[in-house]
Amino acid sequence: MSRVAIVTGAASGIGAATAERFTALGFEVALLDRTTIDDPRAVVVDIGDADAVQNAVDEVHRRHDRIDILVNAAGIATGGTVDSDGFVETWHQTLAVNLTGAMLMVRACVDDLVQSGTGRIVNVASTEALAAAPGISPYTVSKHGLVGFTRSLAVDLGRCGVTANCVCPGATLTGMTEVIPAEARATYARRHIPVGRYGRPEELAYVIASLSAVEASFVNGAVIPVDGGMTARAH
Repeated sequence: MSRVAIVTGAASGIGAATAERFTALGFEVALLDRTTIDDPRAVVVDIGDADAVQNAVDEVHRRHDRIDILVNAAGIATGGTVDSDGFVETWHQTLAVNLTGAMLMVRACVDDLVQSGTGRIVNVASTEALAAAPGISPYTVSKHGLVGFTRSLAVDLGRCGVTANCVCPGATLTGMTEVIPAEARATYARRHIPVGRYGRPEELAYVIASLSAVEASFVNGAVIPVDGGMTARAH
C-alpha cells in the first residue's frame, strides 16, 4: 500500500519540490496551500485557521483513508523591529502561519499518524531557528518555536511509532529569496556559505524525504541544518 503524505506550502519552493520528490517515490501526496494549485491532489487551506485545517485534513482522509507523513513547509517571511509600526500585527500573523499553523496541522493529523505505526512529521524551520539576524524577530521567534515544538513532539509521540524532525534551510532559491538581486545573492554566498552558492529546493526535498522514510525510525527530535555549511562556519 502506498504511503500517504501531506505537504503544506506545496505551491512553490521547498514544499513543491518535496511533493515532487514524494511523487517520484510512489507516495500518494496531498498538496495543501493557501493559493490555488492546478492539480487534482490540491486542497486550498489557510493553515492559520483551525477549522479550515481540520476540514482540509478530513478531505485528505476521505480521499486516501490514511495519512502517514506530514511535512509542514508552509511559511511566511516577515521583518520589523520591536518598536516599528505594525509590529504587533506582524508578530501575530507570523506566528499564526509559521508556528500555530504547524501545530494545527499536527493536531489534525496525529490520530492517522499514530494509526500508521510509522508516522513521520517533518517541520521546515530555518537557520534563523539556530541564531538571529537583525530586524526579523517575528520570523526568528516563530522558527525557534518550531524547533521546540518538534522536539516536544519527538518526546511525546516517539513511543507511538511517530517521529518528528526539523530541517533548517539556509539561503535557498525560493520565492522568499528571488526578490534579492542575483549579484547580491552571489556576494552573500561567496562570503558566508562554504559551498559558495544558494541551495536548491530539491536539495531540501531530498533530506525531507529521507527523514520521512520508514527506515528512518531511529531519527527522532533531530534538528538538521541544510545550509551548505553556513552555520558551521566561524564568523
